[in-house]
Amino acid sequence: MKQAKLLTQPEQKRVNALIDAHRYSARNRAIFAISFFAGLRACEIAGLKVGDVFDANGAVRDTVYLAAAQTKGDEANTVLVSKRLEKALLAYAAAYPLHTIKPNAALFFSAKRGGFSAQTIVNLFARFYALAGIKGASSHSGRRQFLTELADKGVNVRVIQALARHKDISTTQRYIDYNESKLRNAIELFG
Repeated sequence: MKQAKLLTQPEQKRVNALIDAHRYSARNRAIFAISFFAGLRACEIAGLKVGDVFDANGAVRDTVYLAAAQTKGDEANTVLVSKRLEKALLAYAAAYPLHTIKPNAALFFSAKRGGFSAQTIVNLFARFYALAGIKGASSHSGRRQFLTELADKGVNVRVIQALARHKDISTTQRYIDYNESKLRNAIELFG
């Protein structure tokens, strides 16, 4: 199975610059942030409601509870919100304050004010990656990047498995990228 491409730093900067140059930049930044900083899948991003992410006072919740219908595996689950993700979500809420009033409304909306489907989220990622000239990246690249970066920072694979919401640890291990540079750095730990 071919893995979604991990983005290099220059590629990430290119995508962010393109997002900032287009309409709905705060919304698109928040969508990318949820993928890259929490590892959500396209179907999970599309299923988010305002009340899942924001409390009645407009503050970002520190934990997002996903109902079974919002997840790939049809099992309720939780997603922890980092400070980086919170910042992107607050910027989104500031750009679209009227949208955050209705807790049952879709968190992300299209130009026609309807919610996104999983496919439209996939298409949004594909559009920005194509504009940036990045081949092999997909809506799953952020999720894979999130899990790989956790591993690179020394987070235990069992913790990564829990954050990924995978039932089987072997699934989590397939997401984590390694290359010769990482292998060399690992053996130098015993220097």
